[in-house]
Order: sequence, then C-alpha cells, then structure tokens
Amino acid sequence: MKTSILSKLVAAAFVASLGLTATSVVAGQDESQRQMTQQVLKAKQKLKEAEAAKGLDRQKLMGEHMKMMQETMKQMQTMKPMAGMSMKEHEDWINEHQKLMSQMMEQMMKEHHMMMDMGNMPMDMGDMHK
Repeated sequence: MKTSILSKLVAAAFVASLGLTATSVVAGQDESQRQMTQQVLKAKQKLKEAEAAKGLDRQKLMGEHMKMMQETMKQMQTMKPMAGMSMKEHEDWINEHQKLMSQMMEQMMKEHHMMMDMGNMPMDMGDMHK
C-alpha cells in the first residue's frame, strides 16, 4: 500500500516538473514567435533530409531549405514586441527573438558548410541578404 502511494507521488511530481519545464521554455514567446519556431523547426528537418540525401536530391532539398530560411528571415526582420508589454515581458520577448535568430544562424552555417563540401557554392548567394 505504501509503495503504491509513493509511486503515485513520484509520478505526480514527474508530471508537474514536465509541465513547469514546458511552460518555462515558451514563457517569453508570443504567437508570432511560436509560428517562427515552428518554421525554424521545419527548416531544420529539411536540412536533415538534405544531409541524408545525395546528388541532385541533396541540391534540391538544400535549395528548399535556403528558400525557407529566406522567408523566415524576412518575417523575423519585421517582428516587433507588442505595445504595452512590461519591461520583463519585453526582455523575455527579445531573448526569445535572439534564440530564434541563433537557431537560424546555426542552420545557415551548417548549410554553408554542406555546400562548401559539395564544391558548388551558388554564385547568387548575395541575393539572400537583401
């Protein structure tokens, strides 16, 4: 009987800690940042697919990844904190924005290294920064 109660308490504590962890991860995100997070995760999956692919399939997937990153970057550049935020909310928003930008930079660097390894760096990459 005591083991059953102890097991239930441990299970309840575990579930509660998962809930707190999940809440703290997204506490500073607003809806647009949640959408951006989803887009960044989709792009990361596309990059993993490209990494596993060979030849023309790899090039195609890397092109799709680059397009996804360009679209996400354009959206990220227009994002602004909502008016009326407290200083803490504003700081949290900025921190989340910086995390997203960092994740995007990591993906772009990985993509860059993959292209360098393939030996066919596109000459029109300058358009990516416009």
